[in-house]
Amino acid sequence: MARIMAIDYGSKRVGIAVTDPLQIIASGLTTVHSKDLITYLEAYLKKEQVECIVVGEPKTLQNEASDSARYIDPFVTHLTRKFPQIKIARYDERFTSVLAHQTMLMGGLKKKDRANKDIVDMVSATIILQDYLSSTQR
Repeated sequence: MARIMAIDYGSKRVGIAVTDPLQIIASGLTTVHSKDLITYLEAYLKKEQVECIVVGEPKTLQNEASDSARYIDPFVTHLTRKFPQIKIARYDERFTSVLAHQTMLMGGLKKKDRANKDIVDMVSATIILQDYLSSTQR
């Protein structure tokens, strides 16, 4: 089986998480600068099989697109054109940053590490992926 990847896209940083090949466990992979994302994905996809990329979709409490959605739409369009053989799914990412901070706190990370936005973005991507896996239970 191929992996599933999740992306927590931001205008500066992008958190990335992937499943194991059996698509059971979601794990944080890395955080990259937004401008380097496509290059990173090209290299990763040459080494690993990915059947689906899940992109976090920011929404408001009223279930409407948030202000940061203006970055996501063009990114998803570019991703679809760049990697047409891979399914692109969008998934609600509300509260993932809050959940990431709570997870890091419960996991015993020091305050300095919890303030590291790279780690927060990677954990957020992991939460998006785990939620996506749970919602599509096979």
